[in-house]
Amino acid sequence: MPEESPQLFPVYAQLPLRFVSGQGVTLTTDDGREVLDFYGGHAVAGLGYGHPAVRRTLEDVGHRLVFQTNAVPNDERARAAADLVDFAPDGLDRAFFVNSGAEANENALRLACRARPGRDRVVALTGGFHGRTAAAAAVTDGSARWYAFPRTPFEVETVPREDTDALARAVDGRTAAVILEPVLGMAGAVALSDGFLRAAREACDRAGALLIFDEVQCGMGRSGRAFACEWSGVRPDLLTTAKAVAAGYPAGAVLASEELAGPLPVGAFGTTFGGGPVAAALMSTVIRVIREDGLLARVRRLAARLAREAVVGPVEAAQGRGFLLGLRCSRPSREVRNALLDRGIFVGISSDPAVVRLMPPLVLEDGHVDRLVAELARIPA
Repeated sequence: MPEESPQLFPVYAQLPLRFVSGQGVTLTTDDGREVLDFYGGHAVAGLGYGHPAVRRTLEDVGHRLVFQTNAVPNDERARAAADLVDFAPDGLDRAFFVNSGAEANENALRLACRARPGRDRVVALTGGFHGRTAAAAAVTDGSARWYAFPRTPFEVETVPREDTDALARAVDGRTAAVILEPVLGMAGAVALSDGFLRAAREACDRAGALLIFDEVQCGMGRSGRAFACEWSGVRPDLLTTAKAVAAGYPAGAVLASEELAGPLPVGAFGTTFGGGPVAAALMSTVIRVIREDGLLARVRRLAARLAREAVVGPVEAAQGRGFLLGLRCSRPSREVRNALLDRGIFVGISSDPAVVRLMPPLVLEDGHVDRLVAELARIPA
């Protein structure tokens, strides 16, 4: 495929197709082909494409007030904060709005360091991906090959996932925070065990460190619960969300306990675009649609079907949780991805070369699952 534009940084490996429109779970290319989207715009299109509630919100709020500064109150922002806190696990009572997952993680880490002054270490996991800003990239496994900054803002210790002994040794009086994804996305949709999440909570409590759950990819209903941590019952001190939070509009949020966020002075945190009227209104819309349309139950039911029935053709096993599923294949995942794309189905890959990643919209239907399973069965193992 030719370079997209000579004016753009040439930093993305792009597929040879161009999408020009979408409806529901179907994308249409510039040459008129229809493609079933199991990639979900990298887990962003939680409500799919062209959802009527999203269109109404854009028309209503966008017509009245596209943007206004955080220096003045705004009803959409206040409503979104209340809705998101109500949607989140109990005890996460304050929200700070930003523009992306990386920015959410950056601010969560900064709040942790602020709340634990004098501590100079953060613990992260193998396979974790948290973003490309300075602090978020520092805790992203393997980021040294592209990090480029001369130094990280704190020392990072990366421990093997599911190694509770290594985690317990790593978290000590120098640790400001532990950051992890309850379901690791880029690693190939790897769901951490309840036992490991409990061990992380206990290690942080013993050392007085803070526990950050990065639910940028696995949150907002994708796991079949509002947030993936609810499956284990483990509550973090800070939780980050983005991607699907505003139906494709750039948005993210840091959620924190009252104890951490309540005493913050004016000026401690800031953003220009975070919590703008359109983004905020879309967050409320997403939460309302998830609840009113019963999408969490739909995700749980169809995810169970996918995990059971998609183990066909080249797929040897399924892993992950909800609509963040990894299909472990007997042949390279890129080959399986390309074969499915030839058959009109768009899926993702991961840093694990054997794992195809499924991140479909929450509005997926049984017929879409039927089609994926049928096409996988036609691909040689």
